[in-house]
Amino acid sequence: MKHLLTVLLALITIHFTKAQVKYETIESSKLGEERQLKIQLPRGYNSNEDKSYPLFIVLDGDYMFEAVAGNVDYYSYWEDMPEAIVVGVNQLDKRFDDCMYSEQNSLPIETGAAFFEFIGIELIPYIEKTYRTGNFKIAVGHGETANFINYYLLKSNPMFQGYIAVSPELAPNMIDYLPEALSKVESKIYYYLANTTNDGSSIKKMTNVLSTDISALENENLKFDFDSFEGPSHYSVPTHAIPNAIEGMFQVFQPISKKEYKDTILELEISPVLYLQEKYQAISDLFGVDKQILINDFKAISAAIEKNELYEYYEELGKMARKAYPETLLGTYYIARFHEETGDPKKAMRTYQSAYTLEEIAGLTKDLMLEKADLIKEDFGY
Repeated sequence: MKHLLTVLLALITIHFTKAQVKYETIESSKLGEERQLKIQLPRGYNSNEDKSYPLFIVLDGDYMFEAVAGNVDYYSYWEDMPEAIVVGVNQLDKRFDDCMYSEQNSLPIETGAAFFEFIGIELIPYIEKTYRTGNFKIAVGHGETANFINYYLLKSNPMFQGYIAVSPELAPNMIDYLPEALSKVESKIYYYLANTTNDGSSIKKMTNVLSTDISALENENLKFDFDSFEGPSHYSVPTHAIPNAIEGMFQVFQPISKKEYKDTILELEISPVLYLQEKYQAISDLFGVDKQILINDFKAISAAIEKNELYEYYEELGKMARKAYPETLLGTYYIARFHEETGDPKKAMRTYQSAYTLEEIAGLTKDLMLEKADLIKEDFGY
């Protein structure tokens, strides 16, 4: 009986912690029909009613939704990206009509224009009204729909801030339209482009040209990544591209890596503490997430301070750590290091001693703090 209760408890726990997938239909006056949706809500969606989430709009939802939703759930589980809402739009027998464009100017016409308005005027407002979405929105497409998502970038105020275009079958004029539009964006835009060696020759040629042209742009508001995969088919390449796109798009959200530490932080010409502040401000500005500064990131900045002997920055780092982890030794340790290395050993000794009532964290122990205080006392005869 006890074993049975344990199993039931485990099943209930799994039920309430896994991502929630819902199936809905939306009535569209623009399309003159209903359209089926797949919607994945984050694992923690019901636990915090004040929290909002980035929104993924996935075209070709009948087969692309699961690939995107699975990766979003995986990366957010490990906190390499914020939790997000994923909405897939099924287009199984409507794809050609939805993506129709003019042969004269490559812009949406007739059913394509109606689908463009359906996404912007009906679908997104419905999702925003029904679910707690934030300001950061990502459009995902493959083949014809990867071309279609670009039309939202041609507007003066783009609806999406992130674009994942996998092996796009580009309209002829798009290779001119898109670089021009991206060169002028005045807010942060992330654009990811991918192809595979097994794409058709037209897709490979046009995406390679597009990649070259976008890479040449000088716009600090644009972050662009391009992958050309060796081997996958046109239909399997999304499973390779989507993880790379997510990692690139949410790079600032991720913990400071060894590469970032070595190549960027150690080479900074500004305060490493300012770098940390700007990293977390960018997370808040881009994704609407007030993320607590990770212990890992505090340790990375501390290591850079030690490595480059920039001890004057320890005071500000200590203030940040005290605010983020007020019950722990972390901030007090950094402030003690500041006093110790900037010529006030007595104040450093007292700061180390005062930490005895605080909680241990990240390898910092009360014994270590007392040992450092005793060493100062011994060295200076206090």
